[in-house]
Amino acid sequence: MQSKITIATRTSLLALAQAELVKSLLQAQWPGLVIELLKIKTSGDQILDKPLREVGGKGLFVKEIEEALLAKKADFAVHSMKDVPAHLPEELEIPVLLKRENPCDVLVSEKYDSLEALPSKAKVGTASLRRKIQLLKKRPDLEVLDLRGNVDTRLQKLQKGAYDAIILARAGLKRLKLLHFVKQNLPFICAPGQGAIGIECRKEDEENKKLIFPFQDKITFACVLAERIILKRLEGACELPLGAEARFENDKLHLRAFVANLSGAAYLEEEVAGDIILASDLGEKLSDLLLAQGAAEILRSISHST
Repeated sequence: MQSKITIATRTSLLALAQAELVKSLLQAQWPGLVIELLKIKTSGDQILDKPLREVGGKGLFVKEIEEALLAKKADFAVHSMKDVPAHLPEELEIPVLLKRENPCDVLVSEKYDSLEALPSKAKVGTASLRRKIQLLKKRPDLEVLDLRGNVDTRLQKLQKGAYDAIILARAGLKRLKLLHFVKQNLPFICAPGQGAIGIECRKEDEENKKLIFPFQDKITFACVLAERIILKRLEGACELPLGAEARFENDKLHLRAFVANLSGAAYLEEEVAGDIILASDLGEKLSDLLLAQGAAEILRSISHST
């Protein structure tokens, strides 16, 4: 095994907190291992004036980091799994996921304590089509505005009064020790992989994989596997309003997902459950259910409009 490794990470406060978490786990497990962080400002962090769907999708958050892995400038990369595209480069894999935090979306507001308390025409910030569709399904009277940037940037914009409320992931706020900003957990179906941290590496690096295998959380891995199969089967090359969330309860893996068109007028939602060892099959089954009910038509309508 190597005596020194490099971890590639984005430069946001949340990304750095997650990379530091992995670094601390490695150092505790392997005393004497020297670990450096390679901080990379990705295209997704630099392009903030347009929605991601218009400039290349969420892959912009991992492109330069994966290039560093492929060029052997880094041994590992640490990702928020919700930012990882459905398809990885052939030479790379994500063999290990840490234990997941609560993946739910939350309401953050300076003035209001809940979604129900927001007045009509209140301005709510989110860059996510998935969140926008679910928000307007419950409160069609709200005004949803695009909001890009890191967690700290979004909170600053809220505090300056640009929005009445914003929607964020609870897991990110917890990792940044900012849970005191949360006003309400929202009953939305989360993004595939939300709340989970993945460690990416080159497939060929068998020795390096041994360093990270002790941190594998099998339940998280199964849940995210099922969710990402839906992402692979449905999302294709374009971003669309899609949510997929798996949970392990009462000795079963429960998986639910939705897909909608850009307006939310066409909306499909389904749920399946089964043994956790069938996570992959459950992802396929739920994808098939949605496709049979018209998801393919929704995908075609979105690809023709973007």
